[in-house]
Amino acid sequence: MTSKSAAAAARATVYGYPRQGPNRELKKAIEGYWKGRVDADALRATAAGLRRSNWRQLAGAGIHEVPTGDFSYYDHVLDTTVMVGAIPARHRAAVDADALDGYFAMARGTQDVAPLEMTKWFDTNYHYLVPELGPDTVFTADSGKQVGELREALALGLTARPVLVGPVTYLLLAKPAPGVAAGFDPLTLLDRLLPVYAEVLADLRAAGAEWVQLDEPALVQDRTPAELNAAERAYRDLGALPDRPKLLVASYFDRLGEALPVLAKAPVEGLALDFTGAAAANLDALAAVGGLPGKRLVAGVVNGRNIWVNDLAGSLSTLGTLLGLADRVDVAASCSLLHVPLDAAAERDIEPQILRWLAFAKQKTAEIVTLAKGLAQGTDTIAAGLSANRADLASRENSAVTRDPAVRARTAAITDADGRRSQPYTERTTAQRAHLGLPLLPTTTIGSFPQTGELRTARADLRTGRIDTAGYEERIRAEIQEVISFQEKSGIDVLVHGEPERNDMVQYFAERLTGYLATRHGWVQSYGTRYVRPPILAGDISRPEPMTVRWTTYAQSLTDRPVKGMLTGPVTMLAWSFVRDDQPLGDTARQVALALRDEVNDLEAAGTSVIQVDEPALRETLPLRAADRPDYLAWATESFRLSTAGVRPRTQIHTHMCYAEFGDIVQAIDDLDADVISLEAARSHMQVARELAAHGYPREAGPGVYDIHSPRVPSAEEAAGLLRTGLRAIPAERLWVNPDCGLKTRAWPETRAALENLVSAARTVREELPGS
Repeated sequence: MTSKSAAAAARATVYGYPRQGPNRELKKAIEGYWKGRVDADALRATAAGLRRSNWRQLAGAGIHEVPTGDFSYYDHVLDTTVMVGAIPARHRAAVDADALDGYFAMARGTQDVAPLEMTKWFDTNYHYLVPELGPDTVFTADSGKQVGELREALALGLTARPVLVGPVTYLLLAKPAPGVAAGFDPLTLLDRLLPVYAEVLADLRAAGAEWVQLDEPALVQDRTPAELNAAERAYRDLGALPDRPKLLVASYFDRLGEALPVLAKAPVEGLALDFTGAAAANLDALAAVGGLPGKRLVAGVVNGRNIWVNDLAGSLSTLGTLLGLADRVDVAASCSLLHVPLDAAAERDIEPQILRWLAFAKQKTAEIVTLAKGLAQGTDTIAAGLSANRADLASRENSAVTRDPAVRARTAAITDADGRRSQPYTERTTAQRAHLGLPLLPTTTIGSFPQTGELRTARADLRTGRIDTAGYEERIRAEIQEVISFQEKSGIDVLVHGEPERNDMVQYFAERLTGYLATRHGWVQSYGTRYVRPPILAGDISRPEPMTVRWTTYAQSLTDRPVKGMLTGPVTMLAWSFVRDDQPLGDTARQVALALRDEVNDLEAAGTSVIQVDEPALRETLPLRAADRPDYLAWATESFRLSTAGVRPRTQIHTHMCYAEFGDIVQAIDDLDADVISLEAARSHMQVARELAAHGYPREAGPGVYDIHSPRVPSAEEAAGLLRTGLRAIPAERLWVNPDCGLKTRAWPETRAALENLVSAARTVREELPGS
C-alpha cells in the first residue's frame, strides 16, 4: 500500500474511556450495592447504560472503532484474573457462591479473607489488583464479560475492538501467591496461559470481533532476553492460531525499545505505539527496524495522560512521517483515556481563556478525529481547527499566568546547603528522642481520619452559602476535638488532627498555592470507587500565606501529646496533578518545594515538633526505563530535602509512601534524609521491612500493620504478628506502629476498632521485648 492510500485509510480510535459516568454514576451504584441499597440487577443495568453511553458518544464524535472490555467494576487487571480463572484459593468459595460478590471480595477482602495486593499501574496513580500465581496455578477461560460487552456494542451497529491485558504483561505484573517461594517466576506459566488466551480469542471471533487488542505496556520497561523471548514466543503462538481475529498489540507510557523488533516481526496484523513524551523515540526506532510493512499502525499522538491541548500541526507532522512506515496508519491517544477527566466543558469556574488550553477525554476524542480527518483528506479540510489550535497554543505560551519572575529568581538562587539538615540523623535522633519522650514502638496514624458524610455536607453547604465560614469552622473544630479525644483515649502516642478541613491531599494545597487550577468535575479513577480530582499545574508556584498552621496549632492546644503537622510533598504534588509540559519537571518540583519549605518552617515556629511530608508518589513517578531514573531521583530527593531541611535538629521529619514497589528505590528513600518513614506493608506481609533491612536503612520506619483499603478490621493478634515480623528486620528502637495509609475512606466504627487493636498489639509486643 502506498503512503497516499495509507493516509486515505486513516481511522480514529481510542484504547479505553473513563468508566465512571458524568456524575460518577458507577461509583454510586457500586457503593450502593456494597451497602445493600442497590441490587445486582440495578448495578448491572447502570453499568450497561454507561457502556452504551460511552460507545454512542465516541461513535457520534467520529471514532470509527470503539473499544470494548475496558469497562470495569473495579479494575481491568482483576477482570483479566477472572477471565483466565486465576482465582486465589481463599476466594474460590466466594466466587463460586456468587461471582459478583466474589469479585468484590478479591478486590476489597472480607472480615475473614484478605484481598489481593494492590499497587500502581506502571507510573500512573491508577491502582491494579496484583495477580497471585504459583506452580500449581490452573488457568481456565471465562470470556463471558469480554464476549458480552462486544455483543452489546455490535448490537448498537458499531465497529468494536475488544481490549485485553496481554498475556506477557499479565504474568509480569503477577506475584508469587502466599506460601509460594519468593523466587517463583510467574512468566514460567506462559505456556500454560496461552491456550486460555487462544480460547478467549476464538470466543471473541465467534462473537463477531474482527480485531482484538492485546495490551503489553510491560514491554516498554527494561526486559531481559528471557522476557523478550517469552514475548516472541507468545505472539508467534497466538499469531499461528487458526480462525482467530486480527491481533493489534499495544504498548504505551514509554518507548518500546528492545521489544520493538520482537513485535514488529511477530505474526500479528498490527501494533499500537505511543509517540508522546519520551515515547516519541518510537518514531526513529520504528524506522530503524524497517517499519511495519503489511501491517496496521495505530499511532498514539494525542497525550492520553495529560490535559493540555494537542499541537495538531506537530502531530500531523509525526503522522505524515509514519505514513511511509506501515500499510495503514490510524490515529489514537497514547493510552487509554481512563487517566484523564471526562469533559473540560463542564468546568464553569475556569477562566475561558485558560479553558482553551485544556483537553479532557471528550476534547481529546475530538482532536483524534480531527487528526484522522486531516491525515485522510488533507489539511485543507481541517484548516479552521488548525488555526484555532495555533491560537490556543500561543495564548498559553504568552500568558502571564504561566510565569512569575519572583518565583523564578528564588528558584535560581537555591544552593546545595538549602537541601541539607544542620546535623546528620545520628546526632539529631538523640535530640528528638529526648524532646519527644516516646516509648519503644511508638504508635501513630498516617494523617487523615474518616471523611464523614457530615463533613462533606458541611463543605458543600459552605460552597453553596447554606452556612457561613464561622459555622463551617465550628464544625471543623468539633471534628478535631473528637479526633484528638479518641486518639488520647486509645493510647496513640503521636497524634494527628485528622484533616477534616481537607478535600484531598493534593487538591487542598493546590487551592492555596498560586499557579494551580482546581476543577469541579475533573474526576479520575484512582482505584475501585475511589476517584480524585487532580489539580492542574498551570504556572509558577508560590505560597501566599500559611496553609495548615492554624488547624495544626488548634489541635495541639487540645493535648499534651505531640500532634503532627501534615503536608503533601513536592513530588506527589506533581505526580497527582496534571503537570505543565512547558518546562522540566525538576524545575516545577523546586518551586513547589520552596513553597512547602515556608510552610514547614512556619509549623515549627508555631510549636509543631513532628512534621510529616508525604511522598507516596516517589516510586510511582519513577521512570519506566532505568536509563532515565538517575536524573529523576536526583531532583525528586533534592526537592524533598529542600522542603524539610530548614528545621532544627530536634524537629522530627516524617514521610509516608504507600501501594507501590519500594525495593528498587530504597537508596532514594535513604537520600530523602527523613527521620521516620511509614510505608504500606500489611498486604505484602512486611516485604518492605525486609527490603529496608537488606539495604541497611539506618533511620526509623513504620511498616503498616492495618490495610486501610479493605473494610476488614485486623485483630490485635494479627497486628501483633505483623509487628513481630517487622522486628525481625527493624530493631525496636527504630520501629513505629501505624496503619498502611490515611483513614479518609474508612468509616468510624471500623477505624476505632482497628486502631484500638493496633495500640493493643503495640503494647503486647512492647512487653515481649527484652528488658521490658
